[in-house]
Amino acid sequence: MAKERSITFIVTKDCQLICKYCYLVGKNANERMSFDVAKKAVDAILSVPDLFPEERVVWDFIGGEPLLEIDLISDIVSYIFRRLKELNHHWNGYSGIRITTNGLLYNARKVQDFIGKYHDILNISISIDGTKKKQDLNRIFPNGRGSYDIVSKNVSLWVTQFEDVATKMVISSEDLPYVAESGIHLLELGIKRLDMNLVVEDVWKDGDDAILEDQLIEFADTVIERQLYNGRKLFIFEECIGKPFNPDFESNPCGSMMLAIDSSGNFYTCPRFAQYSLRTKFPRFIGNINDGINHNLIRPFYVIDEVSQSPLKCQMCEVATGCRWCPAENYDSSATASIFERSTAICKMHKARVRAKNYFGNRLKLV
Repeated sequence: MAKERSITFIVTKDCQLICKYCYLVGKNANERMSFDVAKKAVDAILSVPDLFPEERVVWDFIGGEPLLEIDLISDIVSYIFRRLKELNHHWNGYSGIRITTNGLLYNARKVQDFIGKYHDILNISISIDGTKKKQDLNRIFPNGRGSYDIVSKNVSLWVTQFEDVATKMVISSEDLPYVAESGIHLLELGIKRLDMNLVVEDVWKDGDDAILEDQLIEFADTVIERQLYNGRKLFIFEECIGKPFNPDFESNPCGSMMLAIDSSGNFYTCPRFAQYSLRTKFPRFIGNINDGINHNLIRPFYVIDEVSQSPLKCQMCEVATGCRWCPAENYDSSATASIFERSTAICKMHKARVRAKNYFGNRLKLV
């Protein structure tokens, strides 16, 4: 049995930014979760404790930009904790809160009040891509203005309020030349746990893998020369990646251990199966707040793994471990609307990452 369950509320599909690489293709200002829908979702979940036996739960809030709805989030959290106590639920006292934000509203008074109230059980992450050049290339306002100046100031506040802060730099084809300097910049800002996520959609051009490898080697050299690896976690260079195919290696943390709820009260295994995340397919529900979860609809997510969704070339790959896969991207990009038809768009980019990881590991041994 998994020890932790993640339950995600899509509180709004609105956002101040129009990030060029954003997978949320249907963002809009109209679809906002009501408190009534949120309460029904909480009650539906807490009424079936046998269906959610995990020892701990993380209540996750996303958008769009979730901090646009900080009042709603505050109301939902208060309701959750009240109901947990009333029901003497096994999650009472074993709950965390997670919010991922673009950082624009982080210093707002209501947001800071929420942080102060729930600080000890709150994991809040600000999305920032690196230097001003890289951030302002993709993470932009509708008028084309970049967001770096506002977000970087709020990152400076964030790193003083939380220890071991983590963020994910998103890497796309257009911003590849700025990966190395941006990684160093984020470490200089105080980021302790840095992930570099490759866009999983099919956006990569010929030669992008060589650029990524060069950038990651440059990043590795600077990290080692300045000893920036001390006290930090660099997920891009994790030792466990780049080994032969291993069916027991989990390179996708998603799937059946997630549960997401949208503004209409529909349940999904992941927000990426909601309509605003899909380019070519219809949403893939697993139930709703009135009828509960349909076990026949969720059954495929219990069995998807490395083997069941990997073509032979992946299973024969000598550096397969750690190559990311996404059931929702499988579904959206497949010809058959199946979650088992693996998207391999990042294949060459993963191999470039592995080569750079090996370089980093070999050079670090000489320090």
